[in-house]
Amino acid sequence: MGTTEHAFTLALAQAATLGEGLQWHPASGRWWWTDIESASLHAWTPGDGATLTVRLPERVGCFVHARSGRLLLAMAKRLAWLTLPDLRATGTVSGEPETLVPLEPGLATRANDGRCDRSGALVFGTLHEGHPQRPVGSLYQFSLARGLRRLPLDGVAIANSICFSPDGRRLYYTDTPTRRIRVCDYDSASARVSEPRLFVEKGKSQGYPDGSTVDAQGHLWNAEWGAGTVARYSPRGEPAGRWTAPVANTTCPAFGGPSGSQLLVTTARAGLSSAELMARPQSGSLFALPVDPSLYVAETLFNDA
Repeated sequence: MGTTEHAFTLALAQAATLGEGLQWHPASGRWWWTDIESASLHAWTPGDGATLTVRLPERVGCFVHARSGRLLLAMAKRLAWLTLPDLRATGTVSGEPETLVPLEPGLATRANDGRCDRSGALVFGTLHEGHPQRPVGSLYQFSLARGLRRLPLDGVAIANSICFSPDGRRLYYTDTPTRRIRVCDYDSASARVSEPRLFVEKGKSQGYPDGSTVDAQGHLWNAEWGAGTVARYSPRGEPAGRWTAPVANTTCPAFGGPSGSQLLVTTARAGLSSAELMARPQSGSLFALPVDPSLYVAETLFNDA
C-alpha cells in the first residue's frame, strides 16, 4: 500500500494547539485525547457529536484509563488521579486531580508521550522544556505495586512513540529529533529492557516520528510530524504503507470506533505560521482512516484493581 493523497478525512473539527494521547475507550464509547498546551482533556462520542472538555490546572502529556473507571494523568510534573462523575458527560467541566507521585522535581522537564504496557503498568517519557534538543529526558514505568521506576535507557530529548507489541515483549520508542524509532525487549515485572535496536530511521521528507500504535498483526503505525502523514511498518521495520492528512503536523494515531474499523489521528497547530494555518485550516482536528477491524487492539487499562 503506497501513499494516498489525503486518505485521512475529517472526523471532528477542532483547533488543538497540540493534540496528543488519542485512545478509544470502549466502556464510555468515546475517543479521548489531550490538548497539551491548553491543559485540557477532550472526549467525543462519534455519531451524535457529543463532546466533553475537562479543564485542568496543569498540562497533561499523556493519560490512561484505569480498571476502576478513574483516569491516571501524567501531568507536567506529577502523576495524578482524576475521577470524573460521568465519563459520558458533555460540555465543559473542571477537573481536580489528586497527586500520586512528583515527576523529576528540580528539572526543567515535563511528561510527554506514554501508554499502558500489556500488563497494565503505565510507561511514559519526559522532555526538556527549554532545550528540546538536549537529551535529559527519561522513560519511566509506574504501577501501584512497584511505584515509579526509571527504565535503564539513555537520556532522550523528546520521548515519544511509546507502544508495545501484541504480546507485550517488545517496547518501541523514539527520541523525536533523531528521526529514529527504536525497539527493545521488555519485561514489565522487572522493568528491564534489552539494549535498544534501530527499528526505523526516517528520511527528511518523512518528518519527525511522533506518536505510534501497534495493530493486531504487530505492525507499527507512526504519525510523522511535519509531513502530515501516518506510516505503517512491519515487525521487521519494513515500510508497509503511508497515508496523508490535509495538515502538516500529525501527532498520535489510535485504532477504535464502535466497530473497531477506524484509525484516527490527532493533529496540532503548534509551530505553524499564520500563513500555514490559512493554507491548512483544519490543523488541530481529528482525522479518520477506515481500516480492517481485525487490526484493532484495545488499549490496556491501568491495573488499579
